Amino acid sequence: MPEMLTTEGRLARCKFRSWHRGTREADYMIGGFFDRYHAEWGEEELAWFEALLEEDDVDIMAWALKTQLTPPRFQGTLIEKMQKLDYVDIPR
Repeated sequence: MPEMLTTEGRLARCKFRSWHRGTREADYMIGGFFDRYHAEWGEEELAWFEALLEEDDVDIMAWALKTQLTPPRFQGTLIEKMQKLDYVDIPR
């Protein structure tokens, strides 16, 4: 079924999944990353993010915070952007 989704459908699913992770911290980190960067993604970047969303939040956050080594399949420009954390806007 996922292979039948349009790019817009895939992006909508990613947006929902990135903002409904289960903890506020993960929502801000992963959802904020999606909001900041998704408009510039092509197929390769979108596929990377879809794969990332299959991972556990604690692992994603550890890779972004550099407290654990990022697995080779997720290394590259996108995780480096996530590691900057300059996209997280925490409402007060």
